[in-house]
Amino acid sequence: MKILISGVCGFAGSALARHFIETDSGIEVLGFDNFIRAGSETNRRNLQALGVKVSHADLRVQSDVDALPDADWVVDAAANASVLAGVDGRTSSRQIIEHNLGGTVQMLEYCKAHRAGFVLLSTSRVYSIAPLASLPMRSEADAFFPDENGTLPHGVSAGGVAEDFSTEPPLSLYGSTKLCSERLALEYGSAFGLPVWINRCGVLAGAGQFGRADQGIFSFWIHSWARRRALKYIGFGGTGHQVRDCLHPRDLARLVLAQMRDPHRAVSRVQNVGGGTARAMSLRQLSAWCSRHFGAHDVAADTAERAFDIPWMVMDSRLAARQWQWEPEISLEEILGGIAAHASANPEWLEISG
Repeated sequence: MKILISGVCGFAGSALARHFIETDSGIEVLGFDNFIRAGSETNRRNLQALGVKVSHADLRVQSDVDALPDADWVVDAAANASVLAGVDGRTSSRQIIEHNLGGTVQMLEYCKAHRAGFVLLSTSRVYSIAPLASLPMRSEADAFFPDENGTLPHGVSAGGVAEDFSTEPPLSLYGSTKLCSERLALEYGSAFGLPVWINRCGVLAGAGQFGRADQGIFSFWIHSWARRRALKYIGFGGTGHQVRDCLHPRDLARLVLAQMRDPHRAVSRVQNVGGGTARAMSLRQLSAWCSRHFGAHDVAADTAERAFDIPWMVMDSRLAARQWQWEPEISLEEILGGIAAHASANPEWLEISG
């Protein structure tokens, strides 16, 4: 089986490539990247050492896509994954649409031409911001939790946000491009008889993740704490009680491999893939973990509210568990410990990857 991974030198793409190679000697992994992200070259060298064939290509450029080799499956792991993209003054709205949505269209056209299956790495950011921002919350043990004594909207429970939660705008430009990509992928699958799987990922985290606050908060926080960089709790009263769950991409890779090996399984084509409540923590709880491992460090408070911030996002992945008998295996402690070890071994990582 030949697998082509777009964005192969990003954190998710490189982790999936590594897992595929190490799991099955019968798998050939091909990948391409445009190398615009700091840290990509480091991943390219590591992947090439494993035997991954890495090419330079921009998925927005037709001639680059036309030159890609044949593959049986495409994993679309290329995206500008920042919820601030297009509105932060550093990237344009046109750029994120061309990259995230236009790039997916290019890969779907590739799949149509090569009769390849398609796996889209989507995001929890396809879910509506307004009802998430207004969830009734209670605060306990330095973290927010949904208050089940209040009225929770359809699709939310103490176990997380499920696939039937609202996807009505506003989502952010990033979330909207990914939701549009999902719809187009399903249409291409139906129209051209292509197997399509869509995995809505929560926060992916692990050692070697690029250190950016808007895309890899667990890695950014631990690396910044280890280097005694300035940190602050933003919004929600400046308490740091906002909660996210995290998932190691190797656990995602196990599911993707199962999907490719059973392309016509009669189950939903869209599922959440996250760490769930067992791998969820608040920023303040993460600070306490960092303090135990690296010593005390002050965190400032900023009560300013930001448009796309939400108090609690935990992915309910029970559908994936039912459909694929899939559960995450790598614990929260293993994820955080791996990042901390990487931070200690690579003190320059924020400069390399940030």
